Amino acid sequence: MEDYDTLMNGQLESILSVMKKRNVSAEDCQRIRQAFEFAREAHEGQKRKSGAPYIIHPMAVARIVAEELQLGPNPVIAAFLHDVVEDTDFTIEDVKSRFGNDVAYLVRVVTKQKKKQYETSKQVDNFKQMLESFHYDIRAILIKLADRLHNMRTLESMRPDKQMKIAGETDYFYAPLANRLGLYGIRRELENLSLRYRCPLEYKELEAAIEADKREDQQRLDAFTGEMLQLLSKHGIEARTQVRYRMPYSIWRKLHNTGRDFKHLEYRHIIRLIYPASCEAEEKSICLRIYSILTDHFKEQPCSIINYIDSPKENGYQSFHIRLLSGQGIWEEIHISSERMVLNSKLGCAVERMEGAWDNWIAKFRALLKDAASQTAEGWYMDSVVSSLYNEDITVFTPKGQAVSLPQRASALDFAFEIHSAVGEHAQYAKINGKLCSVKTELHHGDCVEVGTNPHFTPRADWIDCVQTYKAKRFLRSYWGQAKSIPKNRCKHCHPLPGNEVIGFRELDGTVTIHKRDCPVAIRMASQRGDSIVSVDFPEDAELFYPVCVHVKAVDRYHMLIDLVDSITNGMKLPIASLEVATVDEIVNCTIQFSVHSFNELQQVIASINQIKGVDEVHQVELAGKR
Repeated sequence: MEDYDTLMNGQLESILSVMKKRNVSAEDCQRIRQAFEFAREAHEGQKRKSGAPYIIHPMAVARIVAEELQLGPNPVIAAFLHDVVEDTDFTIEDVKSRFGNDVAYLVRVVTKQKKKQYETSKQVDNFKQMLESFHYDIRAILIKLADRLHNMRTLESMRPDKQMKIAGETDYFYAPLANRLGLYGIRRELENLSLRYRCPLEYKELEAAIEADKREDQQRLDAFTGEMLQLLSKHGIEARTQVRYRMPYSIWRKLHNTGRDFKHLEYRHIIRLIYPASCEAEEKSICLRIYSILTDHFKEQPCSIINYIDSPKENGYQSFHIRLLSGQGIWEEIHISSERMVLNSKLGCAVERMEGAWDNWIAKFRALLKDAASQTAEGWYMDSVVSSLYNEDITVFTPKGQAVSLPQRASALDFAFEIHSAVGEHAQYAKINGKLCSVKTELHHGDCVEVGTNPHFTPRADWIDCVQTYKAKRFLRSYWGQAKSIPKNRCKHCHPLPGNEVIGFRELDGTVTIHKRDCPVAIRMASQRGDSIVSVDFPEDAELFYPVCVHVKAVDRYHMLIDLVDSITNGMKLPIASLEVATVDEIVNCTIQFSVHSFNELQQVIASINQIKGVDEVHQVELAGKR
């Protein structure tokens, strides 16, 4: 215990040192010290799952709040006390009498309320309580994020079912929330810890592939970044570079979104070029000068510019993105940012910059919370909230130049409902950059969108599958009178196979739904119905076949199609249901639907096809019409 006391005292002094550097008063530093002593007394004798004294957790949360989020003394004090009321005999009144109303308010918001009966579930009700604080004060949510971050950092000591429950909550809600608050570092860590515990084998494979990528690219990237810095130095601009490799979760998401394999995934890293600026007003001019110098020397990929300096993301993110051709003939993605922009991307909403785009998103999110609170269907409240926490946004424009922020993959229908529900309800067609298009057409950053309406035109049943935003989904679900139901038994979203890493959820009727551990439906359910998680066996059955689909890309040659079919039917003795082939300029694109007994058998088929002469890429794709 003496070693733990020494450790805790050292960490307390580290917190106080950080606070003093930020000119926190001696009186407030003393209050922080008193909060630590109070928390240590309150949690005396309590242990973490790892066996360590419980005080280690409040200390770690307080350090995150003070050092990583750089919040003031009251949030740090509340971080020390965030579990006191929930896990000890002390009350909110005790906290208020010792540390004042503000600290008591923060502690109350982050304390889970015990109820005899919950409105939907314990997890969802706790989410609601925390989000209600968003109307008044964002600091409580930041403390809760710090609490979740430390719990994820120490998740190894938990049982596998608890790991899945906590990781599911994190991936479904906390990581997207951190992203929308502009806390990119915390978001990345939460996402990756979640994937590590949900799909440990897949995580390790991705981690190894990324490390191999770093070793292979290092010399080439050192030469390229050195050349850029030398060019800028010649023109009197001092800057620095960071090569940032996408972390396993980011790679995993791109693999699932694109259907490609790791080798064929583009932009597995980005190069951040960071420059100093004496004031915010001169940042844009320096950035454009850097852009001019670089593009005078390096070839710029057409249409690759994304200007987040003039049009920040809704969470305040700013940077200038371009793609340049390196001397080795490889397109590199460059993010040009000032030191201030880099700091803001780390601290997000904790930075004193609550204006402009950030204010707009805060107002919109608060309105959504108020509206979503009126929804009573189980799961719909959280679905409504999470739909607004999308990972990336795009900016499109009305014909009059009004900017509209939407999530990536939003359609013209999302745009229509964002303008007004009546526009969405009667949307008949869209004009995107002057071109006539379906209202279901996906939008891209910078598009100019006009929606044509017809008072006699009403929503179509398939619109619900083409929208991303809360406004559009809520209207259409209300219009059709029902939301999509959760599938039973084998999940119809992820189509698990024997041999996949799987998890089960016990339904109200006693049946168990089987999901892949990385299934978005499973992640959402884990965040709301974590107590229904069960371990399941999903063994291979020689009598059972499961439909699958793969896409093959190859260089055409005589006998290519026969070899593809032969590898499945004769080589693996498996039945083929359908085959679609298109050959353009000697490049073959082939989609094959067939059936397998297990995931391992599917991997064997993919490996067999990969060995066929001329085949460049083969990967599993979603079965047509299965969602």
